[in-house]
Order: sequence, then C-alpha cells, then structure tokens
Amino acid sequence: MQVGLWFIGLGGFLGAITRYAVDGWVSARTGGGFPYGTLVVNVSGCLVVGILFAMLVERGVLANQLRGPLMIGFVGAYTTFSTMALESWRLAEEGVWALMLANLVGSSLLGVAAVVIGVSIGRAL
Repeated sequence: MQVGLWFIGLGGFLGAITRYAVDGWVSARTGGGFPYGTLVVNVSGCLVVGILFAMLVERGVLANQLRGPLMIGFVGAYTTFSTMALESWRLAEEGVWALMLANLVGSSLLGVAAVVIGVSIGRAL
C-alpha cells in the first residue's frame, strides 16, 4: 500500500471527526426542524475546497502531495452530500416541502457561492 493512501486515510479520519464536531455544535445551538449543522458543514467544506483548489491546483503554493490528503481525505470526509439527501427526504416525509426545497436549493447555491469565494481567497493568498 502506498504511503500516500495512509495520509488520505488520516485526512479522512480528521475530516470525519471535524464534521461530527461542527455538525453537533451547530445543531445544539439551532435546534431541530432544519438541518443547519449539515448545511454549515457542506457550505464551509465548499469554501475550503475552493481555497485548496486555488492554492494547490491553480497556484501551486502548497505541495501537490497535500492534494490527496486535504481535498480527497479531509474535505471528502468532512462534507456530506448523502446526509443532506437523507435529511431532505426526511423533511419531505414529514410533509415540510418548503424546508426540503430550502435545504436542497440552499445547499447547492450556497455551496457553489462558497467555492467561488474560496477560489478567490486561495488566489489572493
């Protein structure tokens, strides 16, 4: 097994732990009803991946060896599309269609906006 795979795995471990902590922290402060924790995780993950893309891929400011552990490992485990999909389905099951649509559309639009902002930040650093 390549050493790089171990670092991707370590990044994944750290991303999953961070996701759990951030989601829990946000959810504890916002209450139930709308999955704000998942929204914050996904949007902040998009911001981070935008910054990393600009710094690793476009500018080469960070070592290319960090691409796998950071983008695939950490951000891949940190963000959570499957959780967003499940929470959207649960909102639909509960009959709160407006919240389901807000979750789907909000996550998508805010995610793309966060990537744009992240790339801009990464280019400026």
